[in-house]
Amino acid sequence: MREVSFLAVEALVRSPARQGMGLGRSFGDDVLHYFTERLDAERLRGTAASVVRQVKRNKAFEGSRWIGLAVDGTGAGRSRQKKCRWCRPQRNQKNEITGYGHKLAMISVVGTGLSLPFDVEPYGPGDSEYSAGQRLLGRAVKHLGSRFADYVVVDGGFASAPFLHVAGNLGLKTVARLKGNLPELFEAAQRRFASCLPQTRFRDGSDHVEIWDADDFDPWDGLCWKTVRVVLYRQHKKEGSVAEAYWLTDFSKTQAGSKALYRMAKSRWEIENQGFNDAKNRYGFEHICHHHPNSLLITWLITALTLTLERLYRIRHLHRGTHRVLSPMALLRLLRLGLTVPVDSS
Repeated sequence: MREVSFLAVEALVRSPARQGMGLGRSFGDDVLHYFTERLDAERLRGTAASVVRQVKRNKAFEGSRWIGLAVDGTGAGRSRQKKCRWCRPQRNQKNEITGYGHKLAMISVVGTGLSLPFDVEPYGPGDSEYSAGQRLLGRAVKHLGSRFADYVVVDGGFASAPFLHVAGNLGLKTVARLKGNLPELFEAAQRRFASCLPQTRFRDGSDHVEIWDADDFDPWDGLCWKTVRVVLYRQHKKEGSVAEAYWLTDFSKTQAGSKALYRMAKSRWEIENQGFNDAKNRYGFEHICHHHPNSLLITWLITALTLTLERLYRIRHLHRGTHRVLSPMALLRLLRLGLTVPVDSS
């Protein structure tokens, strides 16, 4: 899966290492084209969800009080011409089309010490990250079950009444970034917290964290919540920088304290760092192996499943021996070196 194109996979199986893999015959990259065009994405999605359910049944999350789902969008795959229905035009400052790209939303288990991406939802022209995220969340809860997770954490683009209502109807609490797209609530929270001291202070590693927390803000028009709880955290870094962010939620103070909400809010970065960044930098997620809608979807889903399986093996199953701690890339190199060893014909 670290090969960023089907041609690279073809080169691998045509190499002298092919005998070490136990492959009796070679194949070309066109076989992978036909193969991914015809695979059933729903079966693959169901398989990934069943893996994640099994992880919970095997108590891999038992050390975590809360299980979260993070939903976020990204871009992957560019081309000079429009080649499929998911190609979205990319424009410069003069509104000229400079190329085409693809957009998708991803969902991942977060907040448990295991970041497990397990599904994606592409969207093309006329669609949006917001709509794709709602479809993705609904499908994930259907596959995992309504009692699998406790909350969904999202960026400010999802902080709207329809998405919050969808999450609530699915049995999930929401932790969403509060930004200027909700100006009245944002300005009210800024005024309130500027005039009072933080209610909570604690250490997070080498950082010092301050939290302001109030649960009596008025909901905006269209939101069916009785009140809105807003949390501001201010994180003072060791080198002197300060990071702060406002978050809104329907968790009550009796359900989750300020420190717990801080952890949930920070878990949103897992889908960025351990989802998109790992997939793009290490697994060729942005590369178009074959420009066909189903092939693109299958490749993205297989990459997400691979990330999940690799982490389960490396973090939860791989027994610690006497060797030094190895990075995933070092393990990959050892695997490839091992593939060059001829198979014993006896």
